[in-house]
Amino acid sequence: MTDWVKTAWRNKPRVQMPDYTDEAALNAVEAQLAKYPPLVFAGEARRLRRELAKAARGEAFLLQGGDCAESFAEFGADSIRDTFKVMLQMAMVLTFGAKVPVVKVGRMAGQFAKPRSAPTETTDGIELPSYRGDIINGFDFTPEARIPDPSRMLQAYTQAAASLNLLRAFSKGGFADIHRVHAWTLGFTESDEAEKYRDMANRIQDALDFMKAAGMTSDNNHELATVDFYTSHEALLLEYEEALTRVDSTTGATIAGSGHMIWIGDRTRQPDGAHVEFCRGVQNPIGLKCGPTTAAEDLKVLMEKLNPENEAGRLTLIARFGAGKVGDHLPRLIETVKSEGAQVVWSCDPMHGNTIKSDSGYKTRPFERVLQEVQEFFAVHRAEGTVPGGVHFEMTGKDVTECTGGLRALSDGDLSDRYHTACDPRLNASQSLELAFLVAEELQKGRTPEMIAASA
Repeated sequence: MTDWVKTAWRNKPRVQMPDYTDEAALNAVEAQLAKYPPLVFAGEARRLRRELAKAARGEAFLLQGGDCAESFAEFGADSIRDTFKVMLQMAMVLTFGAKVPVVKVGRMAGQFAKPRSAPTETTDGIELPSYRGDIINGFDFTPEARIPDPSRMLQAYTQAAASLNLLRAFSKGGFADIHRVHAWTLGFTESDEAEKYRDMANRIQDALDFMKAAGMTSDNNHELATVDFYTSHEALLLEYEEALTRVDSTTGATIAGSGHMIWIGDRTRQPDGAHVEFCRGVQNPIGLKCGPTTAAEDLKVLMEKLNPENEAGRLTLIARFGAGKVGDHLPRLIETVKSEGAQVVWSCDPMHGNTIKSDSGYKTRPFERVLQEVQEFFAVHRAEGTVPGGVHFEMTGKDVTECTGGLRALSDGDLSDRYHTACDPRLNASQSLELAFLVAEELQKGRTPEMIAASA
């Protein structure tokens, strides 16, 4: 892309980004980050693009999930392990439902910044700048904590590097062994509440038993003991993104070294804005959130800017409308994509359109509304003859009580028990796995005889 430079976004309108008061400190942090090694490598990003190209064709399925916003205070090996573990379980169930490989992408090792609906928030009559994620300012409701601090970018980099180191060890060191993962899932389905998913779990066990009898074990088949796992985050804080941008020495292409996949949010997708300008020039897979206000003409311009060569696997459209609204908006966007002949991965984010304030005052997401949006997403794609390529969840491996419903029937009164999120409510481990079983059922509904024959 000869007409692009990594600093060009600075000349574009910027939204949802902080105004740092100490320019010298900001410049020093950016210079320091520019000296650090990239967190991910160009070859990994290219491999993810190839896998996402398969998802666009229905030959793979994207599972993207993790924290709404990573926290400095709650950072630890156990939390990374637990979220990774649940994603492996979800992926196994989805693989069985889709009968294709599942591309596993975590909202991890970089998801530190959050867009906010208002620049300030008020508590007890005191108005302060909004909390924008630990990479920008502090969660504590004090004037000092809410001042944007560029040095937080250095702490975010360090935490992201440590997270990636552990994720790579888990992915390749035996923790992801397929038999171990299924044993965890069997434990989940043995509970009385999960009885309805036991049949699918038993069928997965039968398939694994057959593979073992045929001589395909983790000992002689490396792929049964390891997984490819990628990271992603919203490219919101562009000073951080630019500082970690690198030129691939093997191809000369520019890569965002902050994560394998980056996405543009629903609030920052202005076609002439800074975030689109930055993302159009890097070669990573790019996600684009599409909400109810996404206009067809804007989507055409965005697809042309972000994927001018119309390469499969480059652009993922992440639909987020809210339960009951998918039929009002998704068909018109699908028609726009069809009319342009664009190659995209269609992914469903059923979280952001279903946030409500409970009677007890907590932000929450009812599980049944999350499930309803997923079901509507699949139903529209079946009707349109297009490929539902993935799902995108905010979830955690912890036993939190932030979203109501699910097998344990969490109620409004339960939210205060373990409500730990600093931003948006997340599915807990049990709700995440239950949702994976339900998505697997949707995937099986959409499998035509031709698809079954092709996979066989």
